[in-house]
Amino acid sequence: MDKPWRVGLTGGVASGKSTAARYFESLGAAVIDLDQISREVLRPGSPVLEQVFERFGTELREPDNSLNRRALRAIVFADPSALKALEAITQGAILARASEQSTSRAGPYQIIVNPLLVEKNMAAVYDRVLLIDCPEELQLARLIGRDGVDAQHAAAMLAAQSGRAARQRAADDVIENSGDLLALAEAVQALHQSYLRMAGARAGSR
Repeated sequence: MDKPWRVGLTGGVASGKSTAARYFESLGAAVIDLDQISREVLRPGSPVLEQVFERFGTELREPDNSLNRRALRAIVFADPSALKALEAITQGAILARASEQSTSRAGPYQIIVNPLLVEKNMAAVYDRVLLIDCPEELQLARLIGRDGVDAQHAAAMLAAQSGRAARQRAADDVIENSGDLLALAEAVQALHQSYLRMAGARAGSR
């Protein structure tokens, strides 16, 4: 089976990655979201979740055996070593599930939503890297409004990720997502047409 043509979609927290991915999916691209897979591998009763409880404490366990994600975020974004420990527990399972989905998903090309693409030096894994970008002050405002976190917590979440300049250097394409949803949808539509041509050109060269 031929390897699919893949775009690694990344961006800082609250930059609009998931919204952009949904637009790509509505246009026919196959979307594989590592954030969504993370939630799947941390479902109640999973071995990975039990490892998280063992490492970070059973006080993170909700009455229904699910994970208190807000409490875990507060821990890992306040302590870089804790974040690395969480990634060591979860990343292998997440990437394995993503590989399975990539093999089975149909579509003219694939969008892989990978928030840690830059942090994990994974740009070379993809045929193209797309950055959903916005100013950090807008990220902070969205985090505070969306997740109900305070300014200090929101700033810690941003500080735990690669800087904006590093993401921009890694990107082949950038969507500046500082406007409204219509502007984002139009930017996605334009890139979708480009990606169809690129994916088709590679398929035609085989």
